[in-house]
Amino acid sequence: MKIPFYRVEVGGDEREKIDEVFDGEAPNIIEELESAFESYIGASYALATSHGTSALHLAMLAIDLKRGDKVLCSINAYPSVPEVVRHFDAEPIFIDIHPDLFSIDLDKLEAYLAENKSKKLKAVIVSHIAGQSVDLDRLYSIAKMYDVKIVEDASDALGATYQGKKIGSTGADITCFDFSPHLRRNVCNGGMLVSDNEEIIERAKSLRHHALATDDDALGYVYDVTDIGSEYTMSPLDAATILIQLEKQDEIIERQQEIAALFNERFADTPHISLPIVEQDHAFSLYIIKVDKNRDSFARELSIRGIETGLHYIPIHLLSYYKAKYSLRINDFPVALRNYSQVLSIPNYAALSDNEVEAICDAVLDVASTRV
Repeated sequence: MKIPFYRVEVGGDEREKIDEVFDGEAPNIIEELESAFESYIGASYALATSHGTSALHLAMLAIDLKRGDKVLCSINAYPSVPEVVRHFDAEPIFIDIHPDLFSIDLDKLEAYLAENKSKKLKAVIVSHIAGQSVDLDRLYSIAKMYDVKIVEDASDALGATYQGKKIGSTGADITCFDFSPHLRRNVCNGGMLVSDNEEIIERAKSLRHHALATDDDALGYVYDVTDIGSEYTMSPLDAATILIQLEKQDEIIERQQEIAALFNERFADTPHISLPIVEQDHAFSLYIIKVDKNRDSFARELSIRGIETGLHYIPIHLLSYYKAKYSLRINDFPVALRNYSQVLSIPNYAALSDNEVEAICDAVLDVASTRV
């Protein structure tokens, strides 16, 4: 049995909605998705984008990021996070991570802000790893104290909650979602920028399509350009697919949590592996274990048994561009470095059958039993 790291199920409902788009019966499908997303998240405004990275890039435009500005972010994030900062010739400042949540360490974040007061410090991007957030009440308190904007990268947190409220409705200036995140590739691409700030959302909306402005009273082909934007708009076919999948998201999370509970039960007291630590609401979009030694050997043995695994993430300071650009040393972020040598994501998604879940458990237990 070969079990991929992720597999998406597309049914008749998605195909039917896509046919409506092809037949011209859903001319406002993107607006429908945005409205549905606002209702689902509980946010005032949602703006659909072509993918998650474009949502992050548009967020940087919306906060008016400029050359020389600084943005704090976790050292443990997908490269899209510092990448969108660098495209403005701004500077990402990296913060080490919480050893159990794998996301930005709020103690270290606050310490940096206390010691480095600068008008150039524009925002903090916080990535929610595996569907579990940081302590958001504390995060927002820190942001208010030091007057920085909070942009949440919710690529792994669609439908996840904090104290019962959906991520995206808890108080961030901007939250960005990705419907096809790293290693969990969907059949479609798409992102969403969410905010309760009308000024931010209006600026993002004006820049989403090349900052083109049209006059409703003029001919349709007459336009002006009011700023420097780009093309971030979502495809109607992607919108149709995502709209239907959004309706299933809570059920998907329930299944992920159910599988995670089975993993916790089967792996309890298993030698050589540590299980996820739960401190906040956890959607388990990823199930990340720690292997005490020889993580890559562990992953290879699982691959031989047909189980594909993932890694979330390679710390940014180990990547050639950032290492050279900012003269980063391997030991600059000791917590992220230690976690990187141990973490391993095993398959956990709603499309897994009970038999596949048992096969994953059997394979992990078998490999763990061979460790010395």
